[in-house]
Amino acid sequence: MGQGTPGGMGKQGGAPGDRKPGGDGGKKDRKFEPPAAPSRVGRKQRKQKGPEAAARLPPVAPLSKCRLRLLKLERVKDYLLMEEEFVAAQERLRPTEDKTEEDRSKVDDLRGTPMSVGSLEEIIDESHAIVSSSVGPEYYVGILSFVDKDQLEPGCSILMHNKVLSVVGILQDEVDPMVSVMKVEKAPLESYADIGGLDAQIQEIKEAVELPLTHPELYEDIGIRPPKGVILYGEPGTGKTLLAKAVANSTSATFLRVVGSELIQKYLGDGPKLVRELFRVADDLSPSIVFIDEIDAVGTKRYDAHSGGEREIQRTMLELLNQLDGFDSRGDVKVILATNRIESLDPALLRPGRIDRKIEFPLPDIKTRRRIFQIHTSKMTLADDVNLEEFVMTKDEFSGADIKAICTEAGLLALRERRMKVTHSDFKKAKEKVMFKKKEGVPEGLYM
Repeated sequence: MGQGTPGGMGKQGGAPGDRKPGGDGGKKDRKFEPPAAPSRVGRKQRKQKGPEAAARLPPVAPLSKCRLRLLKLERVKDYLLMEEEFVAAQERLRPTEDKTEEDRSKVDDLRGTPMSVGSLEEIIDESHAIVSSSVGPEYYVGILSFVDKDQLEPGCSILMHNKVLSVVGILQDEVDPMVSVMKVEKAPLESYADIGGLDAQIQEIKEAVELPLTHPELYEDIGIRPPKGVILYGEPGTGKTLLAKAVANSTSATFLRVVGSELIQKYLGDGPKLVRELFRVADDLSPSIVFIDEIDAVGTKRYDAHSGGEREIQRTMLELLNQLDGFDSRGDVKVILATNRIESLDPALLRPGRIDRKIEFPLPDIKTRRRIFQIHTSKMTLADDVNLEEFVMTKDEFSGADIKAICTEAGLLALRERRMKVTHSDFKKAKEKVMFKKKEGVPEGLYM
């Protein structure tokens, strides 16, 4: 018994050196590996046999990235198709453009350069007409085939060949360039507040020019026709042109400004034609105001002229008389004339019906002088010793332009001495200088 027990314990435990090397030590070194994912989910399909199974492709589901790439390639294809169509159209139209350019060059050769500008007097038939130019008589000429016959009418401006004088074109814009320049696009900055005195003159020109354009019903209610025009006359520098500028600033009507000397043209008939064009444009842009400054350049009294130039001036004045009070009504076109020498104008120009109101501009009185000095010195920096009443109460005959010249000259004298204020002595020197020039070089107080 005693011997069996140790033997049995030895069998169960075993010797320490009896362990195999591949026992528990090998299990600890091996890591856990998850099982592989199945290749498919669901029941296993049977393999189909035969030619149909061999020819059929497996279904492919494209990813979103492949879809975007497909759309991009389709857009590139559309652009390439459009480019191909454009290139094909250019190749198809190129011969037509070359032919058009060749035809245009042939037409330019037929027209010749430079081309003369004339007037169509009468159309004889489809290919002949009578034309005239400003420097010569009338001619019987042909009309080229490429000229649009529907736009030809007597009196229109045409283009003529420089040698054979045949009609080669039509001037689309019949407005004279000089008339286009006469239109005042930007209103002057002067207003009625910049005019010293002249309250009666401002009231009269408002009643004769502005009120008929803004409120014509007032004249209809009272049963009279509004005046057609006014004339401003007086000494130089009394504010005639300044008042016209104030009218242009205050009114919303079209303002056309022309100097009388501009109506005198070199060639025969151009002056009356310019007057007709001026009033035609004013009628098209009505309501409008036509201001003719220095009207004595063309409106002098008629006499027996001995030269062609004087006769042309008289013809221009006759056309002006006809436009002012002719067969055609002027409508919403008002005329303002200005002159320094009203006594030299023709009586037919000044009669009622053409010029219904004559507004005189006298030399300024004491009250007007004071107002003009206040206007011109309002923005000047004056010293404390300046006494403007001395110049207001003087016996010298000052016009509004003289007062402005005195204020400007006083400011220049102060600027010459690098002073920022104008003193009383500056005004005295400026007055002497202005009066010296006005009296043609005779110093003030030399001959008493």
